[in-house]
Amino acid sequence: MASRFDPKTADARWQERWEQAQSFAADNASAKPRAYVLEMFPYPSGRIHVGHVRNYTMGDVLARYKRMRGHEVLHPMGWDAFGMPAENAAIEKKVHPGEWTRANIAAMKAQLKRLGFALDWSRELATCDPEYYGHEQALFLDLHAAGLVYRKESAVNWDPVDQTVLANEQVIDGKGWRSGAPVERRKLSQWFLRITAFADELLHGLDALDQWPDKVRLMQENWIGKSAGMRFRFKFVGETTGFEVFTTRPDTLFGASFAALSPDHPIAHRLAEASPALAAFIARCQAGGTSEAEIEGGEKQGFDTGYCVEHPFNKNWHLPVYVANFVLMEYGAGAIFGCPAHDQRDLDFARKYELKVLRVVADGDKTDIHFTGDEAWTGAGRIVNSHFLDGMEIEEAKAEVIARARHEGWGEGVTVWRLRDWGVSRQRYWGTPIPFIHCAACGVVPVPRDQLPVLLPEDIDFDAPGNPLTRHPTWKHVACPRCGGGARRETDTLDTFVDSSWYFIRFASQPEDRPFDKAAAEAWLPVGQYIGGVEHAILHLLYARFWTRALQRMGRLDVAEPFGGLFTQGMVTHETYLARDGRWLGPDEVERRGDEIVEIATGHHVEAGRIEKMSKSKKNTVDPDPIIDRFGADALRWFMLSDSPPERDLPWSEAGIEGAGRFVQRLWRIVESGELSGEGSDPNLDRKLHRTIAGVAEDIETLSFNKAVAKLYELATAIERAPPSASRDSAVRGIVLLAAPMIPHLAEEAWERLGGEGLIADATWPEADHTLLVDDAVTIAIQVNGKLRDTLTAAKGADRADLEAMALASDKVVRQLAGAPPRKVIVVPDRLVNIVS
Repeated sequence: MASRFDPKTADARWQERWEQAQSFAADNASAKPRAYVLEMFPYPSGRIHVGHVRNYTMGDVLARYKRMRGHEVLHPMGWDAFGMPAENAAIEKKVHPGEWTRANIAAMKAQLKRLGFALDWSRELATCDPEYYGHEQALFLDLHAAGLVYRKESAVNWDPVDQTVLANEQVIDGKGWRSGAPVERRKLSQWFLRITAFADELLHGLDALDQWPDKVRLMQENWIGKSAGMRFRFKFVGETTGFEVFTTRPDTLFGASFAALSPDHPIAHRLAEASPALAAFIARCQAGGTSEAEIEGGEKQGFDTGYCVEHPFNKNWHLPVYVANFVLMEYGAGAIFGCPAHDQRDLDFARKYELKVLRVVADGDKTDIHFTGDEAWTGAGRIVNSHFLDGMEIEEAKAEVIARARHEGWGEGVTVWRLRDWGVSRQRYWGTPIPFIHCAACGVVPVPRDQLPVLLPEDIDFDAPGNPLTRHPTWKHVACPRCGGGARRETDTLDTFVDSSWYFIRFASQPEDRPFDKAAAEAWLPVGQYIGGVEHAILHLLYARFWTRALQRMGRLDVAEPFGGLFTQGMVTHETYLARDGRWLGPDEVERRGDEIVEIATGHHVEAGRIEKMSKSKKNTVDPDPIIDRFGADALRWFMLSDSPPERDLPWSEAGIEGAGRFVQRLWRIVESGELSGEGSDPNLDRKLHRTIAGVAEDIETLSFNKAVAKLYELATAIERAPPSASRDSAVRGIVLLAAPMIPHLAEEAWERLGGEGLIADATWPEADHTLLVDDAVTIAIQVNGKLRDTLTAAKGADRADLEAMALASDKVVRQLAGAPPRKVIVVPDRLVNIVS
C-alpha cells in the first residue's frame, strides 16, 4: 500500500536544509543575470492571514522559478514597522510600542518561515530600527540640502482629543476616525517634500511603465492631474480688488452665472469677519467630510456673500459671489466660475439657488440659450450664444478666449497640477524623528550628521493624549549645534509613507556607514517584479517613484523608476459574521448547525454578512497555522495559486483547501509509482510533458499561476493513465521539477526519492524540446449524413484515400451503414470525413 506524504515532517526538514545551505541568500558578487522579486512588506500587526499568504506565494513561485532558470535572485523580507496601531496598542494594553511591534515581528516571521518561502532573511530590516531610520534621517537632510524639503504653515485637520493631525481620509462626518471628536481646522507649521517639482517627470514616466496595470497608471495620472486652462482675475463690482480663478473651460465664459470661493479662501475668511452667518457657514463646511471624494459626492451648499464680480467680457454683466463647500482651496486658485449648463456640479448648485443656466455649447441641434435639462451637457459641440465665439469648436474657442485675455491683460493660459507637495509631519511618537533643531537665535538647524541617528526615547508616557515627545522632560531639550545655546528638537515624526519610499533600495545594498552603495543598489534596481494590493496604487507607489527620482536628481542613484514590473493581486475573501449584540465574529467563533449559523460560545444566532476582503476589523480572517497543521504548507500554497486568476479575488473555502491537500497526496502517489525502470517511449506522453514544460514556464513568467496549475493537473492525469515506459519515468521527474516552485517541500522529498542531485531548489528548469511542441497529429470528425458519429486521430496532411479508408473502418460507421455501400464520401483534409448513405 502506498504511503502518504507527511508534511509535518517534510516541511520542517526541508526548511532546515534550506537554512543550513543559505539557499536563498542573494550573492552581490554573482555573475549570473539578476532578478529582483519583491512583495510589499507587511505592517507587523500581530498575525498574518491567508490573504498575506496569497501575495507572498505568488512572489515566491516567481523567485524560485527564476533561480531554476539560472538567475541570481534577490527576494527579501522586512517590516513596515512604524505607525499609529502600535501607539494605540501602547495606550490600550499599557505596553511600549517597540515591545508590541517586535513581538509581532517575531510571531509573523515564524508564520512566514512555516510556509517555506525562498526569502533572503539575511537582509531583513524593520523601519523602526535605528539602523534603518538613522539612514532615512540622513537622506532627509540630503533632500533638504537639495531644496526638496521645506517647512511652512498649512491648514490641517486637528483632532482635539488625540491632539494630532488627521489626513482627509481619517475625517469621517467631520469627526476623528479614532476619537469621534469634532475635527478643527488649524494652521500648523508642517514639513513638506517638494514632490510637485517632479510632477511632469512623474506623469511622463508612466508612459515607460508598460509592465504596470493600465488601471494603476491611470489612477496615478489622475492623481497627478495635469490640467491646461486659463488663469484670470475677477474684479469686484465698483472696486479695484478681486480674486484669481482657474478654469479648464474658458470657452464657456459666456455661460457663467456665478463665481464661488473655497471656504478656506483668504477672502472668504476676511468677509466672515464682518458676517457671523458666513463664519458659521464656513465652520459647518470645515466640520464636514474633508476628503475630495466626500466633498464631490456630498450636497452642494453655498453662501451668498452679497458681493458681485464683473464679467471679463462685459463689465455691466455682474455675477454673484458665493462661498461654496465644493470648491477646493488646493486646486487651481481656490475659486471658480460656474457654468451650470456644462458642468453637473455647477448645475446642481444653480438649480438649488435658482441661478441662470445658459447654454453655450450646442447639443446637436439644441442651441436655445435657456437650458432646461437636469443633466449638464459635457460633450462635444460648437459654441453658441457666445458673441464672437459662435460657430467655433471647443478647442478653437478656448484658444481664442486665452488669446484675448492675454492681449487685454486680464488672464493667461497656464497649466496647473492636482498634485500637491507631500506633507510629512506627524504629531506622534512611533515614527522617524525629523532631524532638525529649533533655535531662537539661529532658526531651524539641521542635526549634524555625526549626531545621527536621532533616537526615540524609550521612557515614554502615553497616559495623556497627544504626542508624548512634546512633553518628554529631557529628550526635546538640546544645545543648538550652531551657537551652543538652548534649543529644542523637532517633535514631529515622519509620515510612515517615507519609510516605505526607499526600503527596496536598502534591501539591495546595506552598508553600515551610509543608506546604500550606489553601484551595489544599481546592480539590482529597478525591482523586476513588485507585487501588492491595488489599494497602494496611488500614494505608496507615487511616493516611491518621487523618492527614486529625487535621489537620481541629486546624483545618488542612476535609476529613474523603482519598479519595472508591477502586479496587483486580488484579495482573499471570506464571509462575515455579525453577532446578536453587533460584534463581528471570526470564522473560528461560529459553526453551522443545520441551516443556521450560531456563535459557538453562546449558541446564539449569527447573521452571515457579505463576502468581503479579509480584514482584522471584520474578523473574517483565516490564520494559516491551523491550515498548515492540518494539510501542510504546500497544500495552502497550491490553493492560493489554483482556484482563481491571480488578479481576481479568491473566495476562501474549505472545499478548496481540501482539494489542494488531495492533489499533494496524488502527486506523491505518482512519484511513488515511478520506479524509473520503464522501457520504451510514449510519444503522446513525451509531447504532453514538453508542452507542459513550455506552457508552465510561460504562465509563471506572466504570473498566470492558475493556468500553470491547470496544466500540471492535466500532466498528472496523463501520467496516471500512461503505462510504464521511459517516457513515463521522464514525465514523473518532469512534473516534480515543474511543481517545485509551487509546492517546494513535496518537490524536495520527491526529488530525493527519485535520486535527484542536490536540492531541487538548486536544480535547473527543464528545457522543452521544441520539435515536440508542433502539432503533427490532428483530430478528424467522422460524419454520416452530416451528423457526427466518431472522431479519429490521423497524421497531419494525411491523404484523402487514407482518411476515407480509416473512416469506413470505424465500428460506429460500420454499424450506421448496416452493410449498405456509401453513395458518396466527402473528405476535407485535416478536418472531417462526411459519408453520405
